[in-house]
Amino acid sequence: MGSKGDSEEIHRHSGWLIPAGFLLTIVALSGLFLGWYLRPGPKAPAAPTGRSTMVQVTVRGTLFTIPANYMESSAARTGGEMDSLALWALFPSWRGYSEEDARLFTGNAPDSPVIRLSLRGDTSDLDQKARLERIYMPYMVDRKGAAGPFGLTQYNFEKNSGYERNDLFVGQSGKVLVLLLCERESADLPSPNCLAIDQTLAKNLSFSYRFKRAYLARWQEFSAGAETLIAKFKKS
Repeated sequence: MGSKGDSEEIHRHSGWLIPAGFLLTIVALSGLFLGWYLRPGPKAPAAPTGRSTMVQVTVRGTLFTIPANYMESSAARTGGEMDSLALWALFPSWRGYSEEDARLFTGNAPDSPVIRLSLRGDTSDLDQKARLERIYMPYMVDRKGAAGPFGLTQYNFEKNSGYERNDLFVGQSGKVLVLLLCERESADLPSPNCLAIDQTLAKNLSFSYRFKRAYLARWQEFSAGAETLIAKFKKS
């Protein structure tokens, strides 16, 4: 009887061992993580940064040298090879992030002057005319479009097309055909954007940029400025 009771007592207490050990492990790992995070000395820079240290990055084989304060992501500031890269700047000065302009960069007002640029791998090999005809024209109400504001041609999308809450504007900026997909303002979208759809930059590489629809009248300045800024950073 004594042996049986001892056995029951052992089994009754052994059920606590596993969860207790699991809890202690979590506490220990949490302590290690907290100690590492709060450790003295230099740490990886948090996004964003006002530093203008030059960073070399390669996006799909194309080399860029870019000041760190133009890069949204702290991970991108380590440099090296990547498939995509997000940049930002203030319009119309085209300067990068600074502590003095922090409120402008982090705000999302309808007239926010921040322009966001994206470099990404693109194997479609489509120019702007082909993108317009193959990707967007099938969903248009009128494939001919109509005279729009600011020297642009405006296209409207069919309902239930997936684009029906957007307008497409097409314009010629120098030799470049610019496609602008602009959100319509609504109760749930009080600060709409315009997206300048991917333009070929190099083999397997395109760029796009996004700005507030309130600045649509200045679309040509955005087009020229984005090209100039990227050309300044591009090294090969």
